[in-house]
Formats: sequence, structure tokens, C-alpha cells
Amino acid sequence: MTREPPGCRRWNSLMLYTFRSITSHRSSCPERCATSSHDAFRAFHRDLDFVRKFMKPLLIGELAPEEPSQDHGKNSQIMEDFRALRKAAEDMNLFKSNHLFFLLLLAHILVMESIAWFTIFYFGNGWIPTVITAFVLATSQAQAGWLQHDYGHLSVYKKSSWNHVVHKFIIGHLKGASANWWNHRHFQHHAKPNIFNKDPDVNMLHVFVLGESQPIEYGKKKLKYLPYNHQHEYFFLVGPPLLIPVYFQYQIIMTMIVRRDWVDLAWALSYYTRFFVTYTPFYGVLGAVVFLNFIRFLESHWFVWVTQMNHIVMEIDHEPFRDWFSSQLAATCNVEQSFFNDWFSGHLNFQIEHHLFPTMPRHNFHKVAPLVKSLCAKHGIQYQEKPLLRALQDIIRSLRKSGKLWLDAYLHK
Repeated sequence: MTREPPGCRRWNSLMLYTFRSITSHRSSCPERCATSSHDAFRAFHRDLDFVRKFMKPLLIGELAPEEPSQDHGKNSQIMEDFRALRKAAEDMNLFKSNHLFFLLLLAHILVMESIAWFTIFYFGNGWIPTVITAFVLATSQAQAGWLQHDYGHLSVYKKSSWNHVVHKFIIGHLKGASANWWNHRHFQHHAKPNIFNKDPDVNMLHVFVLGESQPIEYGKKKLKYLPYNHQHEYFFLVGPPLLIPVYFQYQIIMTMIVRRDWVDLAWALSYYTRFFVTYTPFYGVLGAVVFLNFIRFLESHWFVWVTQMNHIVMEIDHEPFRDWFSSQLAATCNVEQSFFNDWFSGHLNFQIEHHLFPTMPRHNFHKVAPLVKSLCAKHGIQYQEKPLLRALQDIIRSLRKSGKLWLDAYLHK
């Protein structure tokens, strides 16, 4: 049995979703295709020579010229201009990372971990030191989440293997999660953001109805798994509090076991071992379990509000078969730049630039943003950017709007 080359498992998982947009194969190498699949392929891969080695077995055939193609309605001028924009970004060295920047991010996470332990060690395990420590650890966990995101997107080192190793360390040893689980889920989202049945982030398991088409579809079919007209209210009970400590935690552990992902499981166990060795002497085993879940409860609020403010308020629908640039702009919006907003969101306030250039180091997003705005202005595409508070409020507004659409369709259509 042939061993997969380094990074091949992640690459195969990614390619499955990248190639969903390919409908007319004109070459065995998508990066040379005239279709918009070129842009999706180029966005995710730093080392084209490496991934090109695995292309031929994936070629399942070629469409005859008279066969219908899903690319026919895509704007060729936008695709051409976007590729020129990417070339300009490459010429400006915007895909080159500042290693000191990422080292300092890691350092400040480790400093917070140390401060948390020292607080309990010095002040004891009373309520006030415990709550303070929980907030410090929740902050370090949130920041570790943003940092693993950078390495998962291969945006730090030129060599993919180096990114993979550090990614496993941060998401596994610092967070107790799985790199492969994250890759499999997150790159589906990037390939088809806000597309039902393709983006897992909008697969809400009937808990919420999102966008404008799904609420009406559910309403017409008289589907009522929950009272969706109140989803903007029960969001506070089932969204931010439960996503990480309940849903993600269960899904991550089960995924590693079912898929026999023993490497990621070992990394995750190293996190739990370290945590319980550190805090069991202060709280006991049961107390440490409660403490851990309280930390994740706090982190979950942070994670949900930041990740949803850029997507849930945008267009959510079935596949429209747009070009890469237009599809990312339709599904993402930005939050205004400030030192706090950059740190608080891990630079995901530049969600538009991140989705257009997933392998670009986050510290360069503000440099490419003017070029993206200019291209949007040229083609009349809306570039949405808003203050942080308004972005958070828009989450609730969008849920309320979708709930009203569902209720109206449920009662009257």
C-alpha cells in the first residue's frame, strides 16, 4: 500500500470541494483552465508544482464543446481583472509572511497561559481568582483559535509541511482539537461560502432558518422544527453558549475516533493531560472538568459572534454559479479596522480579503484591501464594511428577518 505524501490527506479533502466548481475540464491541470475553477484552485494552493503531481488521476473526462457548462454565465472580465489583482498582490510580496508577527502572537498566548496558572497558584482557588483565570484562559483559547487558522491556511511558512506541524501543535496541544477535522470542515466553507448543502457553517440542523430563500422554502412546506420567528431570541440560548462546549467538542472527539485519526487524538490528549495536571491539584477532577467547560463556554461566545458577523448577515442561498470574486463578495463582509478589532477577531474583520486570498498572511490584508475595493467599484459590486457593534447587531437583525419570512410563508403560502 502506497503511503500518502505529506499533506496529501488535507489536499485530497480540499480538492473534493474545490473541484465542485469545475464543470468543463479543458486540461488536466485546473490552474491552466480558462474557467473560474482556476481562481478557486489558485486561492487554496501555495505550491502548485506539488499539487500538480496528483492532478491526472482526478481527471474524469472532458466535456465536448457543445455540452452545457456552468461557467457560461460568469463574467470573464471580472475573472480577468481579479487575476490581475492577484498578480499585483504577488508582485507587492503580500503573500510573504512576517515570522516575528506570528511568533509574538504565539508568545502572548503562552504568556496568558502562564498568568492563568500563576493567578490560581498565588491567590488560591476562590471565586474571584477562578473567574479571572477563566477569562484569561478563554482569551488565550480564542487567540489560539485565530492563530491555528493562520497555519491551517498555510499562510505562515512557504513549506506546507511546516505549517501542518505547527497547526497540529496549536490546535491539538493548545486547544485539544483536531487539525484534520478543522481542515475537512473549514475548506468546505471557503470553497462554497453560504451555499446550502455545501457549506457546513450554514447547515444548522433545522435549528435556524437562514437567508431569504430557506425560510420561505420551509414555510411553504409547513416545516416547523422550532418556532423560527423567535430564533433571534433563542439564538442567545443555543448558539453562543453551546457551539464549542457541546457541539464542537462532541463532533471533534467522535470524528477522531471514528476516522481512527490517532495522530490528532494524541495531540488532543496532550492538551487534556496538561490541563488536568495543571488544575486538578486546585479543583479536583470534577472541579477541573467544570472549570474547563466554563472556559469553553466563554470562548464559544467570542467565537460565535466573531465568525457570524461576517457571513450570516450576507446572502445565503443555493449555488448561483458565480465567478470566484463575485461569490466571495456576496457571502462576506468586513468590519472596520482598528488595533482592537484586528486582535479581537484575529484579522477576520478583513473577511473579504481573507476569502479572496486564503493563503495571504493576515497582517497584509489591510494592504490589499484598497485594490479589492477598487475592483468592486469598477464592476459595481458592493464592498460591505461596518463598525464592530453594528456588525454584531446585524446578526440578530438577520435572524429576525429570516424568522419573519418563515412565519409569513408558513401562515399564508
